[in-house]
Amino acid sequence: MKKVLIYGMILLLSGCGGGNNSRARQVPPLHNVPLSSGPISQACLASDRKARSRELCGCIQAVADQTLSGAQQRRAVAFYTDPHLAQQVRQSDSSTDERFWEAYAAYAERAQNTCS
Repeated sequence: MKKVLIYGMILLLSGCGGGNNSRARQVPPLHNVPLSSGPISQACLASDRKARSRELCGCIQAVADQTLSGAQQRRAVAFYTDPHLAQQVRQSDSSTDERFWEAYAAYAERAQNTCS
């Protein structure tokens, strides 16, 4: 189950694009999905991922607004610049990290289902 959540998180982060695959540059328009602005959408837009867009990043932020606290969102922003940090948090034995990872994994899965 943890592997599925890790892959979901990776897919979410890559949902803002990435790679040089020409298909990755073509993001289908998002219809009937919520859009929002905040720390996650700003990090998504500032990322170097080719498929990032206001619509996609706004959708990811809207899901974050529904599933993560402000502090959790600010913590998740670091994953955009340091994806290895996500792996460190996931593998941590800290109860605080475990609670955060459960919330983040739920957010990642919901964002993937809503925004892709």
